[in-house]
Amino acid sequence: MSQLQPVRGTHDLIGDTARRHAHVVETAREITRRYGYEEWSTPIFEDTRVFSRTLGDTSDVVTKEMYTFEDRGGDSLTLRPEGTAAICRAFVTNGLTQALPQRVFYQGPMFRYERPQKGRFRQFHQIGAELLGATDALMDAETIAMAHAILKALGLGDAVKLEINTLGDLESRQAWREALVAYFKAHESALSDESRARLEANPLRILDSKSPQDRALLEEAPKFGAYLNEFSRNFWDDLRRKLDLFGVSFVENPHIVRGLDYYSHTAFEFVTDRLGAQGTVLAGGRYEGLVAQMGGPATLAIGWAGGIERLALLIDSAPEQARSIAVLPTGDSTLPASVTAVQALRQAGFAAELETRSSLKKRMERVVKSGAAHMVLVGEDELARGAVTVRDLGRREQVEIALASLADHFLKAV
Repeated sequence: MSQLQPVRGTHDLIGDTARRHAHVVETAREITRRYGYEEWSTPIFEDTRVFSRTLGDTSDVVTKEMYTFEDRGGDSLTLRPEGTAAICRAFVTNGLTQALPQRVFYQGPMFRYERPQKGRFRQFHQIGAELLGATDALMDAETIAMAHAILKALGLGDAVKLEINTLGDLESRQAWREALVAYFKAHESALSDESRARLEANPLRILDSKSPQDRALLEEAPKFGAYLNEFSRNFWDDLRRKLDLFGVSFVENPHIVRGLDYYSHTAFEFVTDRLGAQGTVLAGGRYEGLVAQMGGPATLAIGWAGGIERLALLIDSAPEQARSIAVLPTGDSTLPASVTAVQALRQAGFAAELETRSSLKKRMERVVKSGAAHMVLVGEDELARGAVTVRDLGRREQVEIALASLADHFLKAV
């Protein structure tokens, strides 16, 4: 049998990779906590309708990328391709629609069948936040400021820039959509095959096209700003003022769009030039009809998601794991006291390991090479006095400590 390998598009989280991953999650968890967010965890798979309804039947995610299967009961289930729809489903099914606002942080694996590349996997991981009950531009600006704070805490303040755009309200988008369709139809022969297919189903996606022939047409395409009604224009102005209030710098990018009608007003992306083509590391926007599609009431909301793999690639390094304390019994007779010692250290909050394999000399050599901070030697003579020997491996100093006071000794040194 040939050696088994991870499935294409998946990867193991081990060593430095795992530490970087955990550092991103723990940083985001702490910053969102400061903003009043609570962590939710939803199932990895959902009823397929949770995603097919909300992501759009014609979207690439639904038509090409979802991992959908029929279970033994005949139900269609899908591994979650993103987190927002699942959070909105949980919001409705747990009867929270009258308890607004709800500030939610989430993290975990997502699944999409797409071509693996740097920072992009078929099983990938995201951090995300949803503010359900976001009534005004101030809440949008604060949600963006929270994402910015996470990136700064990861040391990425200079590595990313914030790009924002307005999608207006539904009335503004419909007027603009009609103008876009008329323009692109007049130039249909010059569009790429993919954009011609999108022209009827989802014309706003043409604005995302990377095709040179499509990009050439965009310069003369109708600009959204000309179709914003008064309410949308005021919201857009207010958002920019509030971002200034939070001290978050930004650039305006009119090419940031969302293809589904429930997105409105605010759209934003934090982008970098350090990951090649995969430049977006965190993105989000305001949405207004998603909760209603789950069977709940119309609920104003804003959210974002960030790719953990991409963020982990960008950070300089993750904090080193705390150096452990090694406890070494010198013989079988000192093993019970050694177990007592190592458990006392663990209960006091220290990383401690019991070293019993091979000779004492080899164990001591192995501990030194492991990078442990201290070595606790439990010998018969010292134990007869109710004591153990503590060796500081960094300073190369040792001292005799009462066994009953071992944990207190290390606590005082912290």
